[in-house]
Amino acid sequence: MKDFPDSIPVSVDKSHIVVLGEKLYAESIELIRELVNNAYDADASEVRVTVEPNRIVVEDNGSGMNYEGLVQYFNIGSPDKRSRERSPRFNRMLVGQFGIGKFASLAAARQFAVLTRCREFAARVVFDKKKWEEDKDSWHLPLELVDPARREGDGTTVTLTDLSRAFDESEVEQRLLTGTPLRARSFKVFLNGHLVTPRSLTGIRLPVLEGTPFGAIHGEVVIVPATAADPKDLGIEVRVKGVMVKRDLFGMETFGKEATRVRGELNADFLPVTSDRTGFILDSEEYRSFRAVMDKVIDEVGKVIKQSSTKKESRRSGRAVKEALQRIHRALAQNPEFSPFGPIPYGEEQPGLGGAAVTGGGARKGKENAAQEVPPSAEEEEKQAEEKPRKRRRANPLLKRLTPNAVVRRMRFGKIGVTCVIDHFGEAGPEVFSEENIVYINADHPLYRREASGARSFTMNMARLLAQEIALMQAPRNPRKAFDFQSRILREAFND
Repeated sequence: MKDFPDSIPVSVDKSHIVVLGEKLYAESIELIRELVNNAYDADASEVRVTVEPNRIVVEDNGSGMNYEGLVQYFNIGSPDKRSRERSPRFNRMLVGQFGIGKFASLAAARQFAVLTRCREFAARVVFDKKKWEEDKDSWHLPLELVDPARREGDGTTVTLTDLSRAFDESEVEQRLLTGTPLRARSFKVFLNGHLVTPRSLTGIRLPVLEGTPFGAIHGEVVIVPATAADPKDLGIEVRVKGVMVKRDLFGMETFGKEATRVRGELNADFLPVTSDRTGFILDSEEYRSFRAVMDKVIDEVGKVIKQSSTKKESRRSGRAVKEALQRIHRALAQNPEFSPFGPIPYGEEQPGLGGAAVTGGGARKGKENAAQEVPPSAEEEEKQAEEKPRKRRRANPLLKRLTPNAVVRRMRFGKIGVTCVIDHFGEAGPEVFSEENIVYINADHPLYRREASGARSFTMNMARLLAQEIALMQAPRNPRKAFDFQSRILREAFND
């Protein structure tokens, strides 16, 4: 029987290596991100990226590579990074993983040159796509030893030439912002001479620090103001070792338009990523644990958004009621026959409670008098404060609120104060009702919600409801007469 060798040789066509690199890095712009991350892993504190029409240069001041390091660098699927979890100088968690990024570079450039220096060793390796594929039997790349003085200090410079596509500077910057650990200490990246700075968002900040059996989840979620909401780049960025892997809504689709206000960055270094680094291995225990935490985080975000929206709506309601009260006050002052409160002085200062006052010329007079008075000394002020008992503001026993977020505005009409309360009484509840001099408006009523969509219609609707109740106070037994009063009050209120 013929003898057979105890092993079977395995060979890989060189063109397949290039194709594999292109598949893993579908967008050729990823090669720049990969080169910057290699510099990060090499303990660089500064990386300078230059993007030109037919050339890309990535230069770092990291530890550089000696001969063994260069061999390891061009070794496909090298286990070196997988066996080392941290860099030697800055103790960084290593970002690179597959070691095939240099082959992906050939998807966008026909030549890939590496100049590196590590102490007294300096060398240059040129990776020419055409020559490498032509020499089918050789897996060797030409190595040229150079004078260490040709490169100032340790580090590596990668130059890509003969590009097959042009790279837009803003596109490159966006990829660096999301794909590199720019927030890491002692790490700066410059693009065509300017520093690439991580984005800073303004808004309600929700810090996140949660533990799992596999590691910590930390970062923050930011709810930006409605004026800064943007439908582009929706969701929360999830980063592994400082690099964004995926942006996700995590169920916030149910928030509707409010989802455009949510941004954030969360780090979960324990999450297993897919081979193309565009997602996570969803059926892993690590990801299931991560999602359980995210469900709690999104629930909290929803509560904060709801509170924020309630406050915003309360401010809008307060402004609408204030203007409506001022307009009705003016109409009743000019037409005292409509007023159930008796004659209302017009043009003088009307002190209001809750920010709904109508002010007149009294403020200027008070200011002039104050300018002529000699201010009391600190001792006199302290003595006056001790002698003068504090007046405690009494709550109106008739006023009832169903919710803590009810909007309350008060205004004095002559000698009587009128209070307006906007609260939630349910869709089936009355649109408006009164108890003595308190007017209650139902924020759940369909007409209220419809008219609240515009500032002008909102104010007019508030005035309509207030005028209705005030007219009924004037003519409680004659609805037809009250309806006529309401119409004339509104006409005078908006006669501008």
